[in-house]
Amino acid sequence: MTAKVLQDVLQRVKSWPEEAQEDLAQIAREIDTQLAGRAYHATTEELAALDEAERSGVASEEEVEAAFNSFRRE
Repeated sequence: MTAKVLQDVLQRVKSWPEEAQEDLAQIAREIDTQLAGRAYHATTEELAALDEAERSGVASEEEVEAAFNSFRRE
């Protein structure tokens, strides 16, 4: 992808709904973190969602533990 294509997309992003802009920003931060070799740290909201998933039965204890472990590894 050329810089021009990226610039064009970023111009259109300004007209996206705020939630979509936040999603894109989060994805970009994750890519930047990976490229820089930095560890990813789950946000308070992500950790709370994992806790809620475990409490509600949406995710098993093993699934939640695996998610926490993935945060710790990075």
